[in-house]
Parts: sequence; structure tokens; C-alpha cells
Amino acid sequence: MESILIKTVQLLLSLSILVVLHEAGHFMFARLFKTRVEKFYLFFDPWFSLFKVKKGETEYGVGWLPLGGYVKISGMIDESMDKEAMKLPPQPWEFRSKPAWQRLLIMLGGVLMNFIFAFIIYIGVLYAWGEEYLPTKNVKYGIVVNEVGEQIGFKTGDKILSVDNQYIEQFQKIVPTIVLDEAKTVQVERDGQKIDIEISSEDLALMLRSKGILDERLPYDIKIGKLAKDYPAAQAGLLVNDQLGSIDGNSFEYYDQFTNYLDSKKNSEIAIEITRDGQKLTKTVKVNEEGKLGFNPALVNPDIFEWKTLKYGFLESIPAGVDRGVQTTINYLKQFKLIFNKDTKGYESLGGFATIGNIFAPTWNWAHFWDMTAFISIILAIMNLLPIPALDGGHVMFLLGEIITGRKPGEKFLEYAQITGMILLLALVLYANANDIIKMINGTF
Repeated sequence: MESILIKTVQLLLSLSILVVLHEAGHFMFARLFKTRVEKFYLFFDPWFSLFKVKKGETEYGVGWLPLGGYVKISGMIDESMDKEAMKLPPQPWEFRSKPAWQRLLIMLGGVLMNFIFAFIIYIGVLYAWGEEYLPTKNVKYGIVVNEVGEQIGFKTGDKILSVDNQYIEQFQKIVPTIVLDEAKTVQVERDGQKIDIEISSEDLALMLRSKGILDERLPYDIKIGKLAKDYPAAQAGLLVNDQLGSIDGNSFEYYDQFTNYLDSKKNSEIAIEITRDGQKLTKTVKVNEEGKLGFNPALVNPDIFEWKTLKYGFLESIPAGVDRGVQTTINYLKQFKLIFNKDTKGYESLGGFATIGNIFAPTWNWAHFWDMTAFISIILAIMNLLPIPALDGGHVMFLLGEIITGRKPGEKFLEYAQITGMILLLALVLYANANDIIKMINGTF
């Protein structure tokens, strides 16, 4: 429950920052071109707002419905659907009275702000914390895979050599590389031999819908990290830093062998030998119906894996941060091919607020928070560029058409397009969040 609360707070803080900055982009360009902004709101305010104050021509406020935010620009068909104002003669300060190129920049302001902010965050993260990763060659015990990984063709103990015969330096990028680049083969070392594992469209679909497919294999040199409340380990009196020994007299070489043994002992009692402050003790613990004891494993020797840390000076962090922003943008764009691909069925992996919230860490970590905020900022920028009426991309599409043809769309047409776009967006939001609910029910979230 505590981890869910922390993730929720991080999600709300991140989205609040990004929404304000996105709307500020529209606001700044509107004011630059002397266009009146009637409202600037974080969250939506149907019927009432939580807070509002008027300064000059603009009302600033916070709504009660946390689904984004908006700026209400005079003389524009937007989500406010203010039809009465549009019946009046155009005024010099209104959006509809401005040249097409100015209206285009006003509509692109939010997206530009999101991209710029994401790049600034990446520069700051790399400068402040650097970049830490586990090199693929240092995954010395090979990988551990779940049922989906086995179905694709991987086996626990395999050592990843390359993807489509290209070495992947960072171990955590192996699965994203396979999926986003639609890899055809993965090369592994198994029992001293090099083997090609073929990846089909069906395998990519499985990888899109699943998590925990493969991870680095840990030795059974484990101590108890964080304990979960109301779980067997805590109830039996196990403590943080207790080192695990034999279980029911059985010894293990790898941690996954221990978890597999627990899975075979669901709802049964086991005898765990532990070492605490140099003394050996034996505790009787009942494994729960999920085959778990309820603790996070921690390596007794955390330096057993050789992680690599890259440090950046201020000037070095700028090109590195920009490159990271560009690569993140490219990778996210690659996902659209998978979403609309009937073979990979990427649309089934679409998620709503729960999915977005789940990318944050269960404990507060500023480096991870800002990294995820930059990622979401890029997502918001790209999603807002989709050519759907009611999104910035829809307005941009009509404005580009106007610039090319010299003909301005009729206000009645824009009104109907806005309504259609809002219906499409609502359907998309409902579908994405319904996917989250289905995953929770099926236990695959």
C-alpha cells in the first residue's frame, strides 16, 4: 500500500509539472502574438474549481478533475466549446484573427515546451547523477527467465551474446531492442555453445504484453532486504540483513532455484536456516498461496556484478542529454508500428493511468523520478501531435492545410471536428484504462 501511494504521488506531481509547462507553451506564444488568454488551468474544472484567481485578462486556477489542463484562448474552437463567443464578429485580440503562421506556433507551443523540458531534464540527470548500467558481458551467471521467456525459446542460464548479431552494451536495453527493432534472432551461449533463438511476430506480441521476461541471474548469496508487512517472512520473525542458508536441508546455487522451491511449497511450512549477527538460527515459515515469503532479496556481496557508471561534466552532459532525448523520442515512435501491427497486437498492451504510474519507483528516488518525468514529457509531446481533432496535432493539421491551400476551414466544420475528436479521445482513455483493469483481474499487471 505504501509503494502504491508513493507511485501515485510521483505520478500526480510529474503530470502536474508537465501539464503546467505544456499549457505555458501555448500561453507564451499566445501572449507573444497579443492573443488574449481567458483561462489557464491545471486539471479540468467542470461546474467548479478548487482554486482560482484573476490577474489581468487571465483567470488562473486548479480544477478538480485530474485529467490534464488547458488554456482557453479567445476566438478558438477548443474543449470549452464556447459557441456563443464564436458567433460574434472577430476581434483583433482573438486567435481566429491572427495569421495562420502565428496560430500554428501557438498550437505547437505546448509540444515544443514538452520536448525542450525533457531534454533539459536529461541533461540535468546526467550531470547530477551520471548513468549507471550493467554491461551485458558482466551478467556472469546468465539470465533467469519466466514462462513467457521459455515459450519464446530462452532458458535460465543462457548468456546473451547479441541481438541480430549486434552486441548490446547495456543489459537492460536487450528486451526493448528486441521489441522496438523487431529483431529476428537473439544469439545466446548455452552449455558452452552459441545458439540462435529465432524471434517471430508472435514472440514480439508476447514480449509486448509481458514483463519480467528475462533478468540477470542471481547467486544464492542472499540476505533479506525490505520486508513486506503481513507476509510470512515478517510474521515468522525474519529480519532485514538475515542471510539465507539451507531450506528444509536443501542448498541452492542460484536464487531462482530457491524461488522455484518456494513455488512448489505453496501453503506449506518450510524450515529456513539463517545467519544473524554471526549466529545460525532456524525459522519455520509458512509459504503463502502465491509461493512467496514477502521480502526483497539483497546480495550479500553487492559488488559481485561489475556495474559501469558514466560521469558527465556540465559541457559533456549537454550533448549526452540531447542524444538521450532524441533516442527516447525515436524509440517511442517505433512503438506506433507495433501498436497498429495486427501480428504483434501492440494495441493490447496500451495502458492508462495505472500503467503510467507503475513506471515510477516504489520508493522515492529523485534521479528515477526526473528520468521518468522526461520520458512522460516526450510521450505527451508525441501524443499531442497525433492528427486527432481536440489534440494540438488536429489543430496543426487544419492549419497546415490552410497554409497550403490558402483556405480557412469553416467554424462549423471545426466545431464538429472538435466534438468528434473529444469522443475519440474519451474512447481511447476508456480503452487504455479498461486494459489496466483487465490486467489487474488477470494478475498480469
